[in-house]
Amino acid sequence: MKVFKFGGASVSSVERIKGVGEIVRQHQNEQLLIVISAMGKTTNALEKVNEAFFNRDKETALQLFDEIKKHHLDIAKYLLVTNYLSCETQLRDFFTEVEWLLHDEPVREHDYYYDQIVCSGELFSTCIVSAYLNEAGITNKWVDVRDIFRTNDDFRNAAIDYDFTQNKVNEIIKPLFQEYKMIITQGFIGSTDENESTTLGREGSDYTGAVFANMLEAESLTIWKDVTSVMNSDPKQFADTISIPELNYNETIEMAFYGAQVIHPNTIKPLQNKHIPMYVKCFLDATLPGTVIHNNPVHQLPPVIVLKEKQVLVKAGSRDFSFVGEHDVRHLYQLFEDLHIKPTLTQIGAISFTCVLDDWPEKIEKLAFGASAFLDIQITRGLSVLTIRHYTEEAINKLTKGKRILLRQQTPETIQMLLEDIN
Repeated sequence: MKVFKFGGASVSSVERIKGVGEIVRQHQNEQLLIVISAMGKTTNALEKVNEAFFNRDKETALQLFDEIKKHHLDIAKYLLVTNYLSCETQLRDFFTEVEWLLHDEPVREHDYYYDQIVCSGELFSTCIVSAYLNEAGITNKWVDVRDIFRTNDDFRNAAIDYDFTQNKVNEIIKPLFQEYKMIITQGFIGSTDENESTTLGREGSDYTGAVFANMLEAESLTIWKDVTSVMNSDPKQFADTISIPELNYNETIEMAFYGAQVIHPNTIKPLQNKHIPMYVKCFLDATLPGTVIHNNPVHQLPPVIVLKEKQVLVKAGSRDFSFVGEHDVRHLYQLFEDLHIKPTLTQIGAISFTCVLDDWPEKIEKLAFGASAFLDIQITRGLSVLTIRHYTEEAINKLTKGKRILLRQQTPETIQMLLEDIN
């Protein structure tokens, strides 16, 4: 059997959902588990709903959510005829789950509400795609992944309970394959033992696909994207990208670690553990070869470029010119852990500790407040981190033109630089 994962761009419109149908129709005689993300920009839209709700702007939250509801119902109306009413009923049940929450007042932490609201995007999209495929003669079974993936309650970055989840795969998913060739489910989300929805981190649908591939001992995992293959840089950021036809697990993990958006950082390990190859293919043209990722050595790779924007520089310095010692650093890392922060870069000096973080304003504020109890804190926003693997001087010079380098770390394989625009 195989696992397919379709990203949000592949189900962002009526035409693209029909395109997904054409791709899976070619495999309808094989056992196929399909993981699908939220449609298009739905996750971003749901994040705005959550922000309005958490800021106690109930009217705006409900208004924004109404727009999301209307969009999904419109998509369903254009796609469905005989299956529309059953799909609408299922969608409205999901809508009600969110609306019950939006009519309350927030009394728990921000990330809890984020997961309860944002998880609905995957439920909406899979409901519609499953109904469409069935109507198009591509028989499938819809499954709520929250009944399968048990996680802890680390909201927005939940960890999967592998033993429990494997048992659920054995108990629910494998028997379904005796009756159905195709199963449709959601990426990115799971559930605690209290039946509270959780998310696995942005782009976590890839990870979901990898976990299913591992637990089902799949022949392969295919990630369907709106790019022709894995590229050496993000084509939305750089014009002169280069296609990479072949990668190995280690190189892909390195790319993901430094922030490349093509693969979720946790995706590779479940595949590597069982030597399952992963294909990255283009849903716009399924005939293109794409990229294969496996366990074999790969040589002569081009410079691989990752640019992370909206970065914050936090400088923590001692107040009396005494050394910043293990005690101070240990306290800082405890704050990182408590706030679920993972620094992009860190550097320690005699009397200072420097770190670079994603700009999550609420978490940065809490970090600064906590660290200011024992260190002086300075914060600089509006920066970017440039990472180049297999770098060349030509690539460094080209990519840092017009930038001021505030911080630089370098190994024989990789260089990272914190950059500020020169006004």
